[in-house]
Amino acid sequence: MLGLPLVLFCYLPAAYFCYGALVLQPDFPDDRMRDDARLMAGIGVGLCFVGLLLTAVPVFHRTLGRWWYAGPFLLATLAFLRWQTV
Repeated sequence: MLGLPLVLFCYLPAAYFCYGALVLQPDFPDDRMRDDARLMAGIGVGLCFVGLLLTAVPVFHRTLGRWWYAGPFLLATLAFLRWQTV
């Protein structure tokens, strides 16, 4: 039951921002969409980091397994790579 708010308020918005960062395809180096994609990727990394910190809280840590770290870690890695390559 503790995982539901974590997913709804951290991981789903992070997935949305990661998807938005991946969909934006800037055409030229000075395109404003490049900044938007970087911002969305940064927000996705931040939300994943907050979710990982909340998962490490002892209340969540006792009830949630190790697999709860895999999803946000992969999302944060994907967003960080997009942030650096845009």
